[in-house]
Amino acid sequence: MKLTLNVEELTTEFFEDARLLGIVAPVKDYQFCWNVNNKLRFKFRSNNDIEIQLKKKTRTYFFAVFQYDEPNSSLSHYLYKNHFDGEYLLPEFKHLDYLWLLKGDVVDDNILHDLVNSLKVMNSVQLVTELTNEKIKHRGNLIF
Repeated sequence: MKLTLNVEELTTEFFEDARLLGIVAPVKDYQFCWNVNNKLRFKFRSNNDIEIQLKKKTRTYFFAVFQYDEPNSSLSHYLYKNHFDGEYLLPEFKHLDYLWLLKGDVVDDNILHDLVNSLKVMNSVQLVTELTNEKIKHRGNLIF
């Protein structure tokens, strides 16, 4: 008996109740996380266990993922670095430096709006936009 993995179903399930933000902030990932943690009271930490590895041609590319789990909630925040050594996690969004995924619980529009506005006023941030599933061609690259 041969078992096959339904990647589309897995991807759909992974993004169920998830919200995704794209961020332009041309600073190092550790600086960006420090600013977010310092100014917005998050506690993002690098999570090497869920680092994304993409193999293209003969090379492997590593995309850092930072994680913060909200206390007393099932909501988790994941911050992905969108580029590594000339490659992109989401090639359709090459202009974005970071991807912020909120997952694990329903995120109200007002909460997302407040987060977007809080990010926009940070010094290093030039743009924050919500990315909808229809716009993301390579969303499977975000699955850990």
